[in-house]
Amino acid sequence: MVHVTTSTETLERPDVRDQESSSPDDVFHYVKKNKIAESAVLGSMVQALCGEVFPVTKTPKPGSPVCEPCKEIYAQLRKE
Repeated sequence: MVHVTTSTETLERPDVRDQESSSPDDVFHYVKKNKIAESAVLGSMVQALCGEVFPVTKTPKPGSPVCEPCKEIYAQLRKE
C-alpha cells in the first residue's frame, strides 16, 4: 500500500537510477519535495507516489520521461 500526500505542492521528479545507469528505460518519479535535498546529500531513501523506494541521484531536465504510475497518481491528486 502506498501512502500518498494530498498536496501537489510538495512533489518533484528526482531520478530513480544511479548515475552509472544511462539506459533509455530510466524514468523520473514524483516524491515529496522536502525529501529531495536530504536524500541527495545524505543518501537517504525516498518513496515515490508509485511506491518505488530509492536514493535521489539526478535532477530531471525538461522533457525527461516520467514514471507512468506516478504521473497517473499525480494527475488524480491535482483534481482533488
